[in-house]
Amino acid sequence: MDKTSAKYQSICICLVLALITTAVFYHVCTYDFINYDDPIYVYENPNIQAGITPGAVKWAFTTGYGSNWFPLTWLSHMLDWQLYGQEPAGHHFTNLIFHVANTLLLFIVLKQMTRRLWPSAFVAALFALHPLHVESVAWVAERKDVLSTFFWILTMWAYLRYVKHPGVARYLLTLLLFALGLMAKPMLVTLPFVLLLLDYWPLARVQFKQAIIKTDRQNRKHTDSDFYRRPFYHLIREKIPFFVLSGISSVVTFLVQQSGGTVAKLVSLPLKIRVFNVPISYVEYIGEMIWPVHLAVFYPYAGRNVSVLYAVISFVILLAVTILIFRFAKERRYLVVGWLWYLGTLVPVIGLIQVGSQAIANRYTYIPLTGLFIIIAWGLPDLLAKWRYKKAALIASALLVIVAMSVCTYYQLRHWQNSITLFQHDLDVTKNNYVAHFNMADRFLKEGKLNEAIYHYSEIIRINPHSTKALNCLGTALCKTGRVDEAIEKYQKSLQIKPDDLEVLNALGAALGQQGKFDKAIECFSKVLRIRPNSVYAHTNMGYALMLQGDFDGAAVHLTEALRLDPNVARAHYYLGKVLAQKGKVHEAIAHFEESLRLEPDWVEPMNALAWFLATSKETTIHNPGRAIRLAQRACGHTDYKEPYFLDTLAAAYAATGDFSKAVVIAERALELCKPSFKEEFENRLALYKAGKPYVGD
Repeated sequence: MDKTSAKYQSICICLVLALITTAVFYHVCTYDFINYDDPIYVYENPNIQAGITPGAVKWAFTTGYGSNWFPLTWLSHMLDWQLYGQEPAGHHFTNLIFHVANTLLLFIVLKQMTRRLWPSAFVAALFALHPLHVESVAWVAERKDVLSTFFWILTMWAYLRYVKHPGVARYLLTLLLFALGLMAKPMLVTLPFVLLLLDYWPLARVQFKQAIIKTDRQNRKHTDSDFYRRPFYHLIREKIPFFVLSGISSVVTFLVQQSGGTVAKLVSLPLKIRVFNVPISYVEYIGEMIWPVHLAVFYPYAGRNVSVLYAVISFVILLAVTILIFRFAKERRYLVVGWLWYLGTLVPVIGLIQVGSQAIANRYTYIPLTGLFIIIAWGLPDLLAKWRYKKAALIASALLVIVAMSVCTYYQLRHWQNSITLFQHDLDVTKNNYVAHFNMADRFLKEGKLNEAIYHYSEIIRINPHSTKALNCLGTALCKTGRVDEAIEKYQKSLQIKPDDLEVLNALGAALGQQGKFDKAIECFSKVLRIRPNSVYAHTNMGYALMLQGDFDGAAVHLTEALRLDPNVARAHYYLGKVLAQKGKVHEAIAHFEESLRLEPDWVEPMNALAWFLATSKETTIHNPGRAIRLAQRACGHTDYKEPYFLDTLAAAYAATGDFSKAVVIAERALELCKPSFKEEFENRLALYKAGKPYVGD
């Protein structure tokens, strides 16, 4: 085949790969963010939402936020937010673009290294379309996967250029691309090892025995392969700067993740389980590569057979495959390279140093499976070398595999539409998946579907009765449904497990306050403030409890302190406004009601309080019945005109404008809905409106 024909074939293959990959994955651009890591990485991260600024760049390079150090990934999310804002479509599109780019780069680099067109194309197709890679593309928070792989393959490309034409500039370019990849995700720490494998095959740089090179006096010249073939120790020495960067990245990653609490403690994941899980995981990843069904975003340890027998069987399988591969390594070097690529690149995430609580994770296969794909793409033609119908069989099987993977990937991708579809699928295909239950419950809680949230939190507690987080969240959901007694029981059980949990103490105090047990509530808040004097939440709650007890001076002290610590707490502004109103400081109270509404424009409580004073005040500097009507109408609208106290305010506002007919109608409706304890007060105001008189406050 001439060079022109090969060039056109390569271009056509690139186009086909790009089109098929885009067609299979394109629907991801219509999907939502999910509530698992995406909030931390993108849509609830104020540092990302600031866009690319000098301060944001400094933050990206200095932060350990989210228990990670990958400044390049943070910068890519910042750029996305600057371009697309909060719309998830653009963020998904960027992931897809990187995945397509990685596919094409992988094909080009493999073809240049091996000078084999169709095996390189098949590896790229497997990489592009395998269902195990859906997670890395469809999950916005996995930008680090597709971005770091982009630099991984670029590093391979730069290394190939350096090998063919050695020079300092090309070497430094390779090192720079490797460093950038590490700053996107530390998974690249194994890349120097892979470069050594590439030296063995397909670059054939390894010279294990000293070659006997005849000199010009013996009438023999050096060949091209002789020029860049090196002893093995020389190749290792050449990679020392790469290994140094890998070492630094590993240390930084471990320290950051340990400080963030993501490195699992030995107590929660004993060494025995982690060691047994290593061979099991290697075998299971291969099994999922061959038969990619029941894929999940989170695989819990609970319910998996982490046993000695299972681990030993898995180890024996791996050992047998390794021996077999090395048996044929001399004739088929790609076997050992592909196998060691797979084994080696999984080492950082295989679980010996456990990060997180997952047993395995599909996203970890994004790079490692390439080694197995190489074995398949080069091994099948060799296996069928003597068969008469080899070419037809290879074409048919390749097309069949590509079509099958495309269909599987398309259907797997549909589970990623939103948090509910994703984690419901996880619950369908795994057992005791507490992470899926947590994310389902969190989404339902935010959507106001409290019964569904309560069910999932209860399931988490069934799986792990000592989960203080689940007990606390369940208590919150129960409080919102009015089941305060049950909520208090959950909070108290949580405190038995973790007595100084400040979040639970605050929540328990708030629940006790709902029951009118202010003394016990104040005890909870006091304990929080003894441990953490700068707790804004505790100061706010303490102020509210004291206000309800009638201690307005004490309430003012705590609410003022809360606002000193954080001026943007709407609740503290509202409560302080009520306290100041009780003390006769109406002007100051109104200022706090206004600020509360500025911070939370749709909060009906300060809306109604402000409307009341604007409608009933006798001070001309405050009296503004027109605005009072607008505010009261908004408050009533938010509550479907079923809240008697808001209707009472609206009636007072209409009366203040002289529209007594409307005031009477609305006041009568308020009287029908109000509690008996307020009936006399509402009747007195209604009588005023019927007499053509507005209500004027003290």
